[in-house]
Amino acid sequence: MKLGRSTYRFESNVAISDCFTVVGKKEGQGPLSIYFDMVIEDEYAGQKSWELAEGKLLNIAITKLVQRTGENPDNIDLILSGDLLNQLSSSHFAARDLDIPFVGIYGACSTFALSVGLASIFVDSSFAKNVIAATSSHFCSAEKQFRYPLELGTQRPPTSQWTVTGAAAFLIRQEDSLQSPKVTHFTVGRILDFGIKDPNNMGAAMAPAAFDTIMRHFSDTKRSFEYYDMIITGDLGYVGRKLLEELFKKEGISFCSELFDCGILMFDPKTQNTGAGASGCAASACVFGAYLYKLLRERTFERILIVPTGALMSASTVQLGESIPVIAHALAIEMV
Repeated sequence: MKLGRSTYRFESNVAISDCFTVVGKKEGQGPLSIYFDMVIEDEYAGQKSWELAEGKLLNIAITKLVQRTGENPDNIDLILSGDLLNQLSSSHFAARDLDIPFVGIYGACSTFALSVGLASIFVDSSFAKNVIAATSSHFCSAEKQFRYPLELGTQRPPTSQWTVTGAAAFLIRQEDSLQSPKVTHFTVGRILDFGIKDPNNMGAAMAPAAFDTIMRHFSDTKRSFEYYDMIITGDLGYVGRKLLEELFKKEGISFCSELFDCGILMFDPKTQNTGAGASGCAASACVFGAYLYKLLRERTFERILIVPTGALMSASTVQLGESIPVIAHALAIEMV
């Protein structure tokens, strides 16, 4: 059922049945280290390039998820996956040996919400029974494509964020179990552009998109901050989180302590030198899959609104000096 202009409410029990997360060495040294399913010490993951390494991480996340659930791969109807690399290279590398129907999607760092939201639509409408939603990112491949080759040793400005090396995969299907978090609402964002051109300041670019989507979600669902145990954005980092707070204050909305950010939770800035926080498709996907998913199943939280954000730039548009279009999608995930 569609609510308002932007939100879809799911009528059946659309569950995140299980998930699997795999991250790189730096992420495995962060504050969430004990929660990840697998940590890969080698940034190359045994491959000959960073791009192939990212595809390998995504392939591991998908195959390990299928193994964990005990589901026959032939019963997986569809994989929805996306990443940051040109033409979704990592997702294509990951899926080419899986023999499962595949749809590639692009939402930049909002891809976690986009893939899970679209998977939920497939499942709720009974067009598919078992859908895997997945995404990945890699620090080295992202820096190489969007900014500067690592060999240059370019100094990072204080507004820059550290792209998460990792991948996560989620099995979406109808399930009545009270132990499985349910996707109850999916709010689709709209593209905004406030003229930010600096690819090293994505938090500033994306904060307005997070604000817009959260407010649209509240308007469509008639909910408020108080309904959720936690509202968490994707990868605004310290800069974007501060700007988001200012946007709420400008509208006369008191800042709530329930507002968190995956980009802040991923790393310890005091010991890991990660600038303004984490970014990348894997930031929200791995923080949710490794940490928040478990807290939901333990019922530490029962209602979460997660709002991954995406900077929709490309290597070409950055070089041309174009401003950065941004978007944010929201998922209401509840224990019902």
